[in-house]
Amino acid sequence: MTYQPGWHFVQVPGPTNVPQRVLRAIDMPPIDHRGPEFAKLTLGIFEGLKRVFKTSEGEVVIYASSGSGAWEAAIENALSPGDKVLMFETGQFAVLWHQMAERLGLDAEFVPGDWRHPIDPAFVEARLSEDRDHTIKAVMAVHNETSTGIMSDIAAIRRAIDAAHHPALLMVDTVSSLASIDYRHDEWGVDVTVAGSQKGLMLPPGLGFNAISKKALAAAAKSGCRRSYFSWADQLSQNRDGFFPQTPATTLLYGLRESLKMLEEEGLENVFARHRRHAEATRRAVGAWGLELQCLDPAAYSPTVTTIRVPADHDADAFRATALEHFNISLGAGLGKLKGRVFRIGHLGDFNDLMLAGALAGVQMALGVHGIPHGEDGVSAALTYLESVAKAAAQPPAYA
Repeated sequence: MTYQPGWHFVQVPGPTNVPQRVLRAIDMPPIDHRGPEFAKLTLGIFEGLKRVFKTSEGEVVIYASSGSGAWEAAIENALSPGDKVLMFETGQFAVLWHQMAERLGLDAEFVPGDWRHPIDPAFVEARLSEDRDHTIKAVMAVHNETSTGIMSDIAAIRRAIDAAHHPALLMVDTVSSLASIDYRHDEWGVDVTVAGSQKGLMLPPGLGFNAISKKALAAAAKSGCRRSYFSWADQLSQNRDGFFPQTPATTLLYGLRESLKMLEEEGLENVFARHRRHAEATRRAVGAWGLELQCLDPAAYSPTVTTIRVPADHDADAFRATALEHFNISLGAGLGKLKGRVFRIGHLGDFNDLMLAGALAGVQMALGVHGIPHGEDGVSAALTYLESVAKAAAQPPAYA
């Protein structure tokens, strides 16, 4: 592939664009990770992360790992081999988490799904109400399924668990939602939240996170899983002083400090509103193109990624190759059973209206070059919506 001038549009739903401020922060030499300067850096980061997870009561740990490492940490600390857990098939990442649970010795009940609808809280309540002996030790849910563009209602799932009067832990994957979609670890009664650095936190891959409730810490004290690198106890024993039991990813922590600062400067509520705005604009473009969304439940539309089906006589991967070759834009692939059937537009992280307009223009032109039948007004529909939001925001306040 020859050099393509200009900006490469990375519209996969992670890794996302890394802002220049974060890149400059990372471009630092490592320091002594046992010294006072490092401890000050780390303690400030933990406080910032707690504000993003929206926890004041829980603990947050950081691993040099991917989000999958954080999944493994959640399982190995909170559960024991043979424990029964309830999981839900909302897409490929739910499938992968289920596979990990089984490999680590859990008895995983995997509720089948069509990859087009979110988790049903009514089912959760009914299933847990049946479990009178409380054999189910955890409900494990993906908040925002990156492969399908489906967001499940974690607050409703917590209400379902409580309505069933069940003591199961609630464990949630927020890899593609944290710092992009409103998420409330404490308020929603989540026991373990799993996240990664490469999406809403606007960093390169390499950091995994667990936010941990007191209930989950108590469960960890009784866990029968062997663990070493991912031990919460080992982490927390040194984190309290600003250090780590292993060599940390020092330069990524510099970047994390900067990304947390950027999120607070914008304001989390503004961050969430921006992601909702971009998702709505994208869906309006898809509707004007005459293409079909993978998610069938409007209440479950993801604010961070839109998954789009191509007509049955077209291959989505071939379309993605056309988009990359002609317009220098990378679109997300269909994963698992959706391979070749969908493409995904990521709209999360360090992203603004003009970047979205350029991305949607690239998709629309690629549809034409590739010969996928589509309406010609997709970009216009998105721009009209974005303009209307900007106009509303620009209106002077009304005075009585």
